[in-house]
Amino acid sequence: MIYVKTDPSPATGGVTGRLGAGTVPRRLRLVGWLAAGLWCLSAPPAQAQPVEGQPQQLPTVALTAGFHRIVAMVADDPPERSHGLMWRREMGANEGMLFVFEQASQQCFWMRNTLIPLSIAFLRDDGTIVNVAEMKPQTTDSHCSAAPVRYALEMNAGWFSRKGLRAGDRLAGPPFTGGR
Repeated sequence: MIYVKTDPSPATGGVTGRLGAGTVPRRLRLVGWLAAGLWCLSAPPAQAQPVEGQPQQLPTVALTAGFHRIVAMVADDPPERSHGLMWRREMGANEGMLFVFEQASQQCFWMRNTLIPLSIAFLRDDGTIVNVAEMKPQTTDSHCSAAPVRYALEMNAGWFSRKGLRAGDRLAGPPFTGGR
């Protein structure tokens, strides 16, 4: 609402009060709409869509595999999952991407437009590793889970084997039910 004090002339009655939408001067309304529009443009989008040719930046979650700490970006919707780690030229030693699916099913991955070699662990709801696969960059070979899963964790190539992690081992963290 806009409050104004009007001119105390007999023509206006010397009234102080609230102006309704019909009485707000046109320029003032235009300035208000422009300010609102600029505010909307400056606000970050609710969910940024991945950009083709650019690595995506997503929120992260802390996971553990025994005493090994992992910082994983979380890809939990179809555009984020399909973009994955494409276009990334490097990744930190204990960084990765956790793919979260709505329901457990066989999940398959390929490496189109992915520039770095990766290892992938397919994980049950409780964080137990079902199987691990090594993936070469820029290939369309399918790498699939050996059983229905809701989670897959991509790390730098060889990460799971260097840490001694294999099928049956368990990761822990907020996404996993019953994780330790």
